[in-house]
Amino acid sequence: MTATRREVLAQRLHDVHERIEAARIAAGRLDDDDQVQLVVVTKTFPARDVSLLAELGVTDVGENRDQEARAKRADVSSDDLRWHMIGRLQRNKVSSVARWADVVESIDRHELIAPLAGAVERFDRKPVQVLLQVSVDPVPDPGRGGADPDDVESLAEAVARHEVLHLAGVMAVAPHPDTGMDPRAAFDRLHEISARVRTSWPHAREMSAGMSGDLEAGVAAGATQVRIGGAILGERPPVQ
Repeated sequence: MTATRREVLAQRLHDVHERIEAARIAAGRLDDDDQVQLVVVTKTFPARDVSLLAELGVTDVGENRDQEARAKRADVSSDDLRWHMIGRLQRNKVSSVARWADVVESIDRHELIAPLAGAVERFDRKPVQVLLQVSVDPVPDPGRGGADPDDVESLAEAVARHEVLHLAGVMAVAPHPDTGMDPRAAFDRLHEISARVRTSWPHAREMSAGMSGDLEAGVAAGATQVRIGGAILGERPPVQ
C-alpha cells in the first residue's frame, strides 16, 4: 500500500528530529533547555503540505518568495504557525513581507530596517522578530546575500532602535561547496559573531545555521535553529 502524504511527512519529520537530537548529544549539548528549533522550509510546496505539517506539530515554516508566501499563509488555517522570511529581501518587497512574516531572517542591509519597521507599524502587527543574515563565505558573493561580519553590530544597533522590531539573533548559509570551505568552520565563525552581538544585546540568542545537508555542522557549532526543506518535503517541484 502506498503511504499517504501525511504518513511520508510524519516519517521524515521523525527522522530529522532524530538527526537533530543525535547531533545535539554528539556536540555535548545535554542541557534540556539547550534545544534546537526546527524551521521547515516549505517554499515551492503547496499550502496543503503546510497544513499537514501543522497538524503533525510543526510550529515554524520558512518561505523565500513574498508572493507565494502571502498566498500560502492566506490558504493555511492554522493560527499556531510562525512564518519565517528566509530569502534575500528586496527593498521593494519589504512592505509586503511585513504583512505575513512573523520572523525576517534575511536583514543584511541598513536600507531594509526603517522601511520594515514602518510597515509593521502601519499594519498594526505585533513586533516582528529579526535575524541578521551574515556572510560567512571566504570571498563575499553579493548574489547570496549576507552582511559583512564587520557590519553586524551596526545593523543590530539600527534594528534595536525600533520597538516594533525584536532583534533575535543571526543567520547564515554555509558557503557553496565549490569554495572548499567546511560548513563547520563557517558556522563556528557565525557563532563567534553571535557571541559578539550577545555582548550588547543578551536577548539576541538565536543562531540559525544548518540545512538538510549540513544540520549536524550547524548544531555542533551552537545553532539554536536549523532550516530543513528537502529532508522533510522531498524533491522540490519546478518553480512556476
